[in-house]
Amino acid sequence: MFKLKAAALCFFFVLCLPLFGAAQRSGKNNTSLWKTLSGDPPLAIARGGFSGIFPDSSLDAYQLALITGLPDMILWCDVQLTSDGAGICFPEVTLNNGSDIGALFNQSSKTYLVNGVSRTGWFSVDFTLDALTNVSLTQGVFSRSNLFDRSFLQVVTVEEVARQLKPPGFWLNIQHDAFFSQHNLSMRSFVISASRSVIVNYISSPEVNFLRSIVTRFKPSQTKLIFRFLGQSDIEPSTNQTYGSLLKNLTFIKTFSSGILVPKTYIWPVDKDLYLEPHTSVVLDAHKEGLEIFASDFANDIPFAYDYNYDPVAEYLNFIDNDNFSVDGVLSDFPITPSEAIDCFSHMDKNNSGPAIPLVISHEGSSGEYPGCTDLAYKQAISDGADVLDCPVQMSKDGTPFCLGSINLIERTTAAQSFSNLVVNIPELNSEGIFSFSIDWSDIQTLKPVISNPYSDAFLYRNPRNKNAGSFVALSEFLALANNATSISGVLIRIENASYLAEKQGLGVIDAVVDALSKAGYNNQTRKKVMIQSPNSAVLIELKEGKNNYELVYEVEEDIRDALNSTILDIKKFANSLVISKSSVYSKNIGFLTGATDVVSKMQAFKLPVYVKLFQNEFFSQAWDFFSDAYVELNTYVVGSGIDGVITDFPGTANKYRRNRCLTLGKDTPNYMTPVGPGNLLSVSQTQPAAVAPSPVLEVSDVTEPPFPSVVAKPDSNNGTGDGTTAPPPKQPSGQAKVVVGIFVSNLAILLVTVLLF
Repeated sequence: MFKLKAAALCFFFVLCLPLFGAAQRSGKNNTSLWKTLSGDPPLAIARGGFSGIFPDSSLDAYQLALITGLPDMILWCDVQLTSDGAGICFPEVTLNNGSDIGALFNQSSKTYLVNGVSRTGWFSVDFTLDALTNVSLTQGVFSRSNLFDRSFLQVVTVEEVARQLKPPGFWLNIQHDAFFSQHNLSMRSFVISASRSVIVNYISSPEVNFLRSIVTRFKPSQTKLIFRFLGQSDIEPSTNQTYGSLLKNLTFIKTFSSGILVPKTYIWPVDKDLYLEPHTSVVLDAHKEGLEIFASDFANDIPFAYDYNYDPVAEYLNFIDNDNFSVDGVLSDFPITPSEAIDCFSHMDKNNSGPAIPLVISHEGSSGEYPGCTDLAYKQAISDGADVLDCPVQMSKDGTPFCLGSINLIERTTAAQSFSNLVVNIPELNSEGIFSFSIDWSDIQTLKPVISNPYSDAFLYRNPRNKNAGSFVALSEFLALANNATSISGVLIRIENASYLAEKQGLGVIDAVVDALSKAGYNNQTRKKVMIQSPNSAVLIELKEGKNNYELVYEVEEDIRDALNSTILDIKKFANSLVISKSSVYSKNIGFLTGATDVVSKMQAFKLPVYVKLFQNEFFSQAWDFFSDAYVELNTYVVGSGIDGVITDFPGTANKYRRNRCLTLGKDTPNYMTPVGPGNLLSVSQTQPAAVAPSPVLEVSDVTEPPFPSVVAKPDSNNGTGDGTTAPPPKQPSGQAKVVVGIFVSNLAILLVTVLLF
């Protein structure tokens, strides 16, 4: 009835060439290490196709799953029946969440009992197939992009998916047989009839009676029947038992099914704080009974156990590649991720260091797992396989250089609770807060660190159990730690606000850094590289004149689309390499990639290595084109644009990426490890976003600065800071200081409430 429209065909043609140009591997990881029931690699099952991107059960979603996934990708179809008995693929028995049917038939909603629960909406049983012709599928998860809702993706039948796409495997899920029976529609008749015309590899249902009614009509060698478990306290309607009770009687389940499908928490439970508990025995129990076991509820763009640090590949590996068991398949909204987990990341040799590219540079240590710049964050970064440890240097009031991600202590410590009387507003720093140079190092050491939560607005928090873990480290301690770590190849020292500190605070951060490096023995060895990064050319020029053997790294703070040749030549006078933003490599609009720049290749043509920041695991940090998958993003920047290094909050993810087997396959690299094509995904939508102003071109004037100033001794004053800041006398009845404190306390109250509620 419904045909694959021309726009979709055009999209898939484009997608198959520049976006995923390499041929797929003919087979998956051939190894005897799999602990599945059959000993074969587990299956990736695409729930409604690639429903994490396109509307669930649309042809585009199914096609994208086939293009980006394993050669034996299984397409999942939730079957609903229309009033004339047609079987359509749609995720729910009601059609309102996932289509625009409510706008077309706004007077046609009904209320029915579904498994004893009253539900109101637009039900498939009230419409013929023809009546659904003009219904468009929409994204049913509101946190996902709705840009494809405007592409008129039509409702499709079971037969259309099977015949038009010819999937390697086809899975029909029958969720509400009893409900359809109440409306004189037979799911049993439908699946038996459909199996005569199309190949159906799996049929699942959470209803015992339905599976028992068809068990004699299907040969397990051709079509496997799978019993689907719902919540452990939910009641199975046929037996009136809870699914938790049925789980204890797998011998009974084996009488009418070849396997079971369980929510992933049946296997790896999580506690109330969203941390993993010990795994259950359900996989081993099922295999002992001769049942395959599949796990559901996988999606990249939802919070999952904090143990995984927002790394979806790590989650899949915990189900398929551990020392005890492997599930036989996983049901996912983002099938590209289990594909790469199964074929590229499973059974990796832990002793394999992988290629040297990209250079993995930590960002405040492993700041995705611990508060940044603490001893624990640095030790974790070493364990995670970082090549270079970074230290953003701040100066205390008594001149001690130490590592912290911000000069404003409020952003990284609990200083607000102890030193609120030191709040000041400093125009030169474009900030108000409590600053490192206002407190002695001994007092700073009494504070607790605070983990960074860059996406708390999206309710994505980092490792709350570790939110105040670790101790601050002085620069000397950082250098000693890195020097003793044999796996670390170098250190990166970040210097910011050096001119202000010299002129206004009488603190020579450059001299302090050079002195610390010398005392730690870094000036007299070649074993570990020393990189010094700054967004200020004057700082790097000052260091270059010191004739030290450092790699001087110029940080381009703004997003750029290009750089003049004259600018690059000027940069080469004071820098050996560059740090640029991700948006300076790939341009972006409303979360979609729109194009690629030549910045990386142009800088490299001038013999300047390019390091890119900032890579994070949280899906909120990634363009839609990367499918909420940190590895797809890394691969696109490393292989697609050829960057020399990554600066990341999660060095373990970057290190795991460069060790995966699929990077060494050359022309046989599978589609799921091929860089994405910027602009291709956005081109699918019939509605394009408004154009945004292009990023600027980096010019000579952007990098030219006055000579670095001399350190000016700070006046000794008990009544003011003497530095252009506004001090806050506690008894002052009016004035800027009181206003600043008021604003600060208000913001602090909000912050504390957020933390306490979490």
